[in-house]
Amino acid sequence: MAAHESAAITLRTLLGDHPYTRPLKQGAISSPRVAFEFADVKVPNRAFKQVVRDNAFDLAELAIITYLQAKALGKPLVLLPATIVARHQHAYLVYNPARGELAASDLAGRRVGVRSYPVTTATWIRGILAHDHGVELDRVRWVTFEDPHLAEYHEPASAERAPPGKDPLGMLLAGELDAAVLGALLPADSPLRPLIPDPDAAARDWCRRNDAVPINHLAVVTQSLAQSNPDVVREVYRLLREARQRVPAAADGIDLLPYGVDALRPSLALAIDYAFEQGLMDRRLEVDELFDDTTRAL
Repeated sequence: MAAHESAAITLRTLLGDHPYTRPLKQGAISSPRVAFEFADVKVPNRAFKQVVRDNAFDLAELAIITYLQAKALGKPLVLLPATIVARHQHAYLVYNPARGELAASDLAGRRVGVRSYPVTTATWIRGILAHDHGVELDRVRWVTFEDPHLAEYHEPASAERAPPGKDPLGMLLAGELDAAVLGALLPADSPLRPLIPDPDAAARDWCRRNDAVPINHLAVVTQSLAQSNPDVVREVYRLLREARQRVPAAADGIDLLPYGVDALRPSLALAIDYAFEQGLMDRRLEVDELFDDTTRAL
C-alpha cells in the first residue's frame, strides 16, 4: 500500500477478470481516493496461498472456505460483504457413465477426485451430498492433487494424494476415479455426466430451500488497512458495489452476487456449518466475527 501522486492510496490488488470487475480493472469505474495495482495473475486462486500465507495483497478476492480457515487460525484478514464469484455447484460433480451408472448413494468406498480437500466447490458439494443425499463423507475416498491454501491445515484420513503427474479428468476417463469435482462445466460433447440428476433445477431448489447461494469468492482486505484507513475500505466497497450494479438481474430471481452483511448472512452461516462439519476448522465461527466494525456496517 502506497500513497499515489494525487494523494490517492494505491492498493496491491488481486482481482480476477470477471464480468463485473472489468469496469474497475479497465478504469471505467474509478476514484480519486483509491488506485489499484492489479497483480498480473490470470487465475486468482493460484495466488490464494500468497493472500493467506504472505499477506501479499491489501485487497484480494479469496475463496470463502479459505477465508473461514484463515479467520479461525487468526490470520490478519477482514471480510468485505462483497461477493466476487458465486455459482450453482451441483453440476461440477461428474462421473463417466461409460463405466457404469453412479448415484450419490453409491459413493461409499468410491474414489472421488478433488483439486484440494478444502477447495470451496468441493466443500459445497460435500455439504450437499451429506445433507440432501445422506452420504457419509468419511466413507468416501477423496483423492487430492494439490496442497491446501493454509499450510496449517492437514487433510483427513479419508483423503489420499494422487500420484505425481496425474490430473482428475484423466484419472476419471481412465477409470482410476469413480467421480470428480471439476473446476469447469462440461462441454456439450463430453462423455462425462453430472452425478446429481438435473443439476440446474437441483441447484435452484437448493438455493430456495436454504435461502442462500453457494458463494465461491468474496473480497477481503488486510487487517492493517481496515484499522488504519477505514474510509479507504468503505470507498473500495463503494466501487465494487457500483461495478456489481451494472450486472443484470438473474432471470430466475436468484441473486448470485449478494452484497451487504444481511444479504450474505444465510450463505455465510451455511458455509460455516459445512466447513465445521467437514473438519476444515477447529471451531464454529459466528458470521459477525468474519467482519470488523467498519466492514460489518457496510
